[in-house]
Amino acid sequence: MQIEAHTPGKHVIAIQFVIRHSSFSMTAWKKVAQKTRVPAGTVLGVVFLFLIYIKGPSARSLWIGGTIALAGALLRLWAAGHIEKGKVLTQGGPYAFTRNPLYLGSFFMALGIIIAGQGYWLLIPFGVFFLLFYYPVMRAEEQELFSGYGDKFLEYSERVPLFVPGFPKAGGDSSTFMWSRVIRNREHRTMTGLILAVALLFVLNLIR
Repeated sequence: MQIEAHTPGKHVIAIQFVIRHSSFSMTAWKKVAQKTRVPAGTVLGVVFLFLIYIKGPSARSLWIGGTIALAGALLRLWAAGHIEKGKVLTQGGPYAFTRNPLYLGSFFMALGIIIAGQGYWLLIPFGVFFLLFYYPVMRAEEQELFSGYGDKFLEYSERVPLFVPGFPKAGGDSSTFMWSRVIRNREHRTMTGLILAVALLFVLNLIR
């Protein structure tokens, strides 16, 4: 008895085509996001500050937003004191709560600046920007970590959430905070930038 070869239907071929090209597009966008997120974020930040100037900060918004932004900067500083980029899979400090504390800190810093300047209508555009640029970057970096650490990273990713912090679970390697790492990771520049941005908003509040 002759067995006929099964030929996929047109709809199956179409689905496979869409999945294959969607996967390619996402991979391509991850690479673009990795290369452009910093300059795009800088440009967007300048635009945000200009638009915030139209509304102007208040003493109350400065204190609330400044506190949120400071919390984000301190989180980034804490993370920078633990991470050894390209050397070990960091799992201690804030990395025991979230796999991306640096990006979480950046999120709160930007959120705080927007609130400080009372640019509440900018929250949605900022959320869209963060989702479009930072989520693909986080996923792309995870692929790199998996390539470098394999099963060790898989175990870590199953234990610690991607972005929103969770309660720490047993397991993983501990690490020690070191100021030398903060300097080596140039995190002091981030703190300096935040101070300048908040100072600018304070000046705007005084002269308006």
